[in-house]
Amino acid sequence: MALSIAKGLKETYKLEVVGRNMDKLHAFESALGVTVDKHLLNHFDITGKTLLLCVKPANVEEVGTQLQGEARVLFSVLAGTSLEKLQHHIQSHAIVRTMPNLAASVGASMTTMTGDPHFRQEAQTLLGTIGKTLWLHSEKEIDIATALAGSGPAYLALIAEALSDGAVKEGLKREDAMYVMRGLFEGFGTLIQEIHPALLKDGVMSAGGTTAAGYSALEEGNVRASCIHAIEKAYEKAKLL
Repeated sequence: MALSIAKGLKETYKLEVVGRNMDKLHAFESALGVTVDKHLLNHFDITGKTLLLCVKPANVEEVGTQLQGEARVLFSVLAGTSLEKLQHHIQSHAIVRTMPNLAASVGASMTTMTGDPHFRQEAQTLLGTIGKTLWLHSEKEIDIATALAGSGPAYLALIAEALSDGAVKEGLKREDAMYVMRGLFEGFGTLIQEIHPALLKDGVMSAGGTTAAGYSALEEGNVRASCIHAIEKAYEKAKLL
């Protein structure tokens, strides 16, 4: 995620990259394709800096003990890590929680955020370099949105793979099934921006037709209930992190 975000920022911002291992920092720089200032984490001074925190949630305490000074603002991409916990472990004048998703790597992330309202515009400008943004008004909302947009690419990947497998099962060549599936998702991604899902479904499903038969099979398999349950379980996990 750090690399995906950095790719979106590199044309507009001067970047400093901080990590535990200089070899990994060199590899990060190489993958990014531009020269950046590289620093080891231990005793790195964050005083007055804009800090984008991209570590595993379990490591926030360890990272906090190695940083010095007080940041100007901290933008965190740590799933389920509360403002209170961030404030406890990392010194910063202001904190904003953000949650990009995997599509940041292609500049199409759906990033949700919440925190210090004085930094709302800056956060949306910063993360707007990697896709769409939405400011939410509570940490509960961002944890729910994490379950939807943050984890969502994995859910859709499962559906994409399953639909392709179904076509192969019925006799379509694997490469053709994958090509059709990708075209399906590309077109659907455009349609869903303007049309409510229920209207899309009704527009495709004619009485007694092929779509109705397939849709009935999905309902029999409790796909709708499983999707709702997936959001519920991911949200519960986010609260526990």
